[in-house]
Amino acid sequence: MKNKTKKMRGRRTFGHGSQKKRRGKGSKGGKGFAGSLKHKKIKIMKEYPGHIGRKGFVKKNKKETKEITLRRIDEIAKKTGQNKLSFPNYRVLGTGKLTSPLEIEASYFSEKAKKKIEEIGGKFIELS
Repeated sequence: MKNKTKKMRGRRTFGHGSQKKRRGKGSKGGKGFAGSLKHKKIKIMKEYPGHIGRKGFVKKNKKETKEITLRRIDEIAKKTGQNKLSFPNYRVLGTGKLTSPLEIEASYFSEKAKKKIEEIGGKFIELS
């Protein structure tokens, strides 16, 4: 018995009928991501997860501010032994207590944090 693949079934088309039937990217249902929301949706979702769906907008001039609590500042002050600490691009939150009066520099302070720092006899300096 001969192997099926050895049978050429014609010189030009090799058993696939007219040449138009196997021509280029068009026979694949479109070029690139064409049909990614219609007939190729499952394929795109498997091979490129996250390609389909909302991505939203990103603000170019957004300043990233991190947050730090009074409890964490107190721990840092105990470890380093400093009375003056600076936290640029940080927002100081009023969670926790300070054990000693400190001079704290940061971009933002919550009202609760300001109150607690003043109660213990410390200073807060808002950086611009």
